[in-house]
Amino acid sequence: MMHPELHQKTFLFLLVAVTLAFLAVMSSFAGSVFWGAVLAIVFAPIHARLLNALSGRQNLAALATLAMCVLIVVLPLMLLTGALLREGTLLYQTVAGGGMNAGTYFEQIVSRLPTWVVNLLDRLGLGDFDAVRSQLSAATVKGSQLIATRAVGIGQNALDFVIGTGIMLYLLFFMLRDGERLAAHIRHALPMASTTKDYLFAKFTTVIRATVKGNIIVAATQGALGGMLFWFLGIQAALLWGVLMAFLSLLPAIGAALIWGPVALYFLVTGSIGTGALIIGFGVLVIGLVDNVLRPILVGKQTHLPDYVVLISTVGGIGLFGLNGFVIGPVIAALFIAAWAIFTESDEKESGSRT
Repeated sequence: MMHPELHQKTFLFLLVAVTLAFLAVMSSFAGSVFWGAVLAIVFAPIHARLLNALSGRQNLAALATLAMCVLIVVLPLMLLTGALLREGTLLYQTVAGGGMNAGTYFEQIVSRLPTWVVNLLDRLGLGDFDAVRSQLSAATVKGSQLIATRAVGIGQNALDFVIGTGIMLYLLFFMLRDGERLAAHIRHALPMASTTKDYLFAKFTTVIRATVKGNIIVAATQGALGGMLFWFLGIQAALLWGVLMAFLSLLPAIGAALIWGPVALYFLVTGSIGTGALIIGFGVLVIGLVDNVLRPILVGKQTHLPDYVVLISTVGGIGLFGLNGFVIGPVIAALFIAAWAIFTESDEKESGSRT
């Protein structure tokens, strides 16, 4: 007869082995699984309302929620990606034809600098403008080539994108329909106290909803405002710059300014004071106000995370996990704080009971 301890250890080894093997099998579609779960959590309240309105018909409610998700998220994202690829191609053609060159812009800026500034830069050993101009020109060419390469790569990977999106939507349907049962199974499997599991699950879902909805609303608003400003001023590739501002605005406080700031500086230095002042005023008072007002309301207050923790966890998450990191980073930070709060509270209770 097999020893009970050996039986338990063997089973635990098998459990770990098959879990790791399952994760390895699913790793090719990790992004699809991740975003399917995120969208299921975000759209869960809508699904609950539809389920109630449809008298508890699970399949119909899940299909209706899935259709809303496609109309609100997937379809606009695909249309934006197509427009962005077209604009990126036009930008590459402009750069390749010599119509846009960072070295030329730098030369225009230097020609407008006062003499005393040029002399000061010479004394500091920073006056080799020809070398800088050459490097910027080379960087412009490399940047345009990178854009073209990315565009070709996206075109070649279009089938993978379609398959990944299809898998995500397929999983989303079942996560919406069976989400409560799946969550109950996971809660039951975790070897922790019920109160601890409930608290951590609530924190997890709250942070994901707040991070996704808050950051996407802020990013879309800032990108749209910045893109419209550039379009109004006749700046080429306004859509591309708007999307870049939206992406960078995922970094709290400093994001969109990394785009409109240098553009405003260029206009100021080259003599277009009114245009530069307009960009700065609009960037600080309108685009910046969106970040300062909406982000604390949509992200900070719901996640109960300080702004500096949101910033550091977002930057660190993006660095480790790519674009998915703007969700994963704050979630890890929130669970870290929650877990330590639970540990500290339980330790204090244990110390109090001893005394």
